[in-house]
Amino acid sequence: MKKIKLWENNEIPFYKKEYDVGENLGTSAITPYIINDGKSHPCMVIVPGGGYTHRAEHEGKPIAKWLNNRGINAFVVDYRVEPYSYPAPVVDIKRGIKYIRFYSKKFNILPDKIGVMGFSAGAHATCLAVEYYDENEYTPTDEIDKVSSRPNACVLCYPVITMNDEFCHTGSKERISANNPALYEKLSCEKNVRDDMPPVFMWHTFEDMSVPVRNSLEMSLALKNKSIPFELHIYPSGRHGLGIVKCADVEGTNKWTDAFENWLKRTLI
Repeated sequence: MKKIKLWENNEIPFYKKEYDVGENLGTSAITPYIINDGKSHPCMVIVPGGGYTHRAEHEGKPIAKWLNNRGINAFVVDYRVEPYSYPAPVVDIKRGIKYIRFYSKKFNILPDKIGVMGFSAGAHATCLAVEYYDENEYTPTDEIDKVSSRPNACVLCYPVITMNDEFCHTGSKERISANNPALYEKLSCEKNVRDDMPPVFMWHTFEDMSVPVRNSLEMSLALKNKSIPFELHIYPSGRHGLGIVKCADVEGTNKWTDAFENWLKRTLI
């Protein structure tokens, strides 16, 4: 699938030419995975993980194809990573949602059925995009920027949630915040759940040694305290970053997609 630029290079907010190398070549873009049957479908915006250093391929295209097989269009976001920090990755995700909603007829997408799905650090950026969907980090550049980026569903897979030293993912914290303590509370998702959050689906593994399961537990408590509908699945086995492909042989955990599909049918489809 051909990538779609979310802006032209001279329009990208917070763009720095000197960063336009390596993992940041061709970023601020989305790759479409569209069901070509002439019908309108729900859509999921996919945000791979990678600790804000890269974007994990197994958390992009395989997820999109799985969703296509269940009647959901998908887009994978190539968001900016280090040396970019907040808000660049979040701005890319929000712009992606706006772009898709603005061109929903072109892509045969139902504009009121657009979800966003993140993995690991990508889930952190995803959650920030949801919590700050109405914050204007830059002066709007066109009509697309005037469209709402609030998603209708939010999926957080083994998510980085907090900047709390006790159970954070240190690498993600250092990269997204640029080691700026003034940002730590704003970038701790469990502290910024809003009253109009969409329904949330989360899953994690107890054995995750990279991003402690407490990230999901704390987020669940924060959602409960705000009366936001959520579903959380914690599986005993499996390392961090399994996605779909890499958890095929992890008994029990490989059933997370069954729970997810059931939730989608009740929430987005």
